[in-house]
Amino acid sequence: MPEELIPENPEQETEENEAEKVKQRKNGLYPGVSDELAANMKSGWADTELHDLQPIAQAEHTAARRAALSARFPDERLVIPAGNLKTRSNDTEYAFRASTEYAYLTGDQTQDGVLVLEPTGERGHEATVYLLPRSNRENGEFWLDGQGELWVGRRNSLAEAEQLLGIPAKDVRELPAALTEATGPVRAVRGHDAAIEAALTDKVTAERDEELRVHLSEARLVKDAFEIAELQKACDATARGFEDVVKSLDKAEATSERFIEGTFFLRARIEGNDIGYGSICAAGPHATTLHWVRNDGAVRAGELLLLDAGVETNDLYTADVTRTLPINGTFSPLQRKIYDAVYEAQEAGIAAVKPGADFRDFHDASQRVLAEKLVEWGLLGDLSVEKVLELGLQRRWTLHGTGHMLGMDVHDCAAARTEAYVNGTLEPGVCLTVEPGLYFQADDLTVPEEYRGIGVRIEDDILVTEDGNRNLSAALPRQADEVEAWMAQLKG
Repeated sequence: MPEELIPENPEQETEENEAEKVKQRKNGLYPGVSDELAANMKSGWADTELHDLQPIAQAEHTAARRAALSARFPDERLVIPAGNLKTRSNDTEYAFRASTEYAYLTGDQTQDGVLVLEPTGERGHEATVYLLPRSNRENGEFWLDGQGELWVGRRNSLAEAEQLLGIPAKDVRELPAALTEATGPVRAVRGHDAAIEAALTDKVTAERDEELRVHLSEARLVKDAFEIAELQKACDATARGFEDVVKSLDKAEATSERFIEGTFFLRARIEGNDIGYGSICAAGPHATTLHWVRNDGAVRAGELLLLDAGVETNDLYTADVTRTLPINGTFSPLQRKIYDAVYEAQEAGIAAVKPGADFRDFHDASQRVLAEKLVEWGLLGDLSVEKVLELGLQRRWTLHGTGHMLGMDVHDCAAARTEAYVNGTLEPGVCLTVEPGLYFQADDLTVPEEYRGIGVRIEDDILVTEDGNRNLSAALPRQADEVEAWMAQLKG
C-alpha cells in the first residue's frame, strides 16, 4: 500500500502557504515538490466532467421522504450528516458507510456529505446537499492529499451530484460557518459529524434532536416499493451466498469457520456493497453463542453449522437470514428433533405475521411452540406450558426475541418509540425477521448430555402484504428433508 503525501499540520495553514496547502508527510521519501513539478501537474489533463446524467433509481422516493420530513417539522432547519471516515490504524481508515438517515433521505453515500432542509414558510423546506467538490488541481490536492482523487478515486462534481440526486449541491466546506451564523430553530442527527455538531452547539437541544432521530426511525417502519425491491434483491443474493458455502464445506472442514466467512463475503462483494453485519459462522458448540463472529473454530462432520449472514445491496438494504445445516449433509436423529421443533416454531411465527396483528404476536406464537417442546422433552419438570410461559423459563434455551424490523439497518428502526414498534400493529410494507432458536450450552447440566453443544436457529425475512405475508428469503429451503436434499444436490 503506497504512502500518500498529506499535510503535516493541515489546521495550521496560513495565507503564505495557501497556494501550497498540501505538504509532504512526515518521513516521506521525497523532500518536497519543486515549482516545476507543481506546474507540470496542473496542466495536461482532459476535461472529465459528466453531462446529461440521469437521476439515481430512488430519487423519486427520496424526494417523497424529504417532503414527509418537511411536513413533520415545519419552520425548522433540519441537518442530517452522512458522517466522516473513521481511523482504523494510523493513516488507514475503515470502509465508509453513510449514516442510514442521510442515505435514506438522499440516496447518496458520500463521506462528509450533509443534507440541510432550510425552512421556506409556505413552501415547506428547500433541500440542499453539501458535499466535497472534486479535489483541487491548482494546489495539488488531487495528487498529494491522502483523499485526493489519484489516491482514492474521483468524486462527483457538485453539478454531477445535483443531476444524480435531484437536489441542489454546495461545497460542504462552507457549511460549518453558515450554520454557526444561522438563526432560528434547528434539529440535527447527532453522532456522525463532530464539526457540524460543533457549529450547532448553541442552537440545538438533545431532546429536540432525539425527536428527529426517533421520527426518522419510525418513518422507515413501512417500506416503499423501492425498498421492498432492494430487500428482495438482498435476500436473493444471500441465498446464492448460502449455496456458495454449502459447495465449499469440505474446504471449511480442512481449515476453519473463516473459510465460510470468506466464502459468503465474496458473494456479498460481488453482488452488493458489503455484508450487512458481521457474519455468524458458528459450527458445533459455537452455534449456542448468539453473536459468534470470531469465526475461528473447527468445522467438523457430524456437527451443525449455524450460518447467520446477509448481503447488503449497493443501496444499503440488507438481508438477515439464518440456516442451521448438518455439516455432513444429514441430520442425526437428535439434531433433527431439535431442528424440527425450531422449524415448527418458525412456521407458527410466520403464520402470525399479517396486517392488523400485534407486532408481538409472532414472537408469542413461536415461544409457545418452543415451550411446548421443552415441556414434552421433560426439561422443565412437571410444569405446564402456561406456567413456563408465565415465568419465562423457556428463555434459558430460547434466549432472544423472535425477530426485529429489517431494512437499511439489520436491526432497523431501533430508535422508534416502543408504542410504534414492539407494541405497535403490523401493516403492509413492514419487513421483519422471524428467527426462533434453541440453544443448549455445552456446560448446561440441566439437559441430557447429548443435547449439550447443539444450537439451532432458522431465520427468514418476512414482508407484510395486504392479505398476509411474503417470505423474501423463501429461495432457501427450511424443512429438514428439503435442506438435506438441497445440500446433496449442491455437493453433487
